[in-house]
Amino acid sequence: MNKIANYIKDSYNELVHKVSWPNRTELTSSAILVMIASIIMALVIWGVDTVFKNLVELFYGLN
Repeated sequence: MNKIANYIKDSYNELVHKVSWPNRTELTSSAILVMIASIIMALVIWGVDTVFKNLVELFYGLN
């Protein structure tokens, strides 16, 4: 039981004193970057999916 208490105490100490937390500006810019990257990836996947769909329809004559 003492090991668990020491682990929790050490974890708290590390999170409070040793971790470098981002400020509001850094956090906002990172969130915007992630949103833009997600939109770009979604558009790329949509484009590839549309191309493959059209190729399959052309190949099998589904239209």
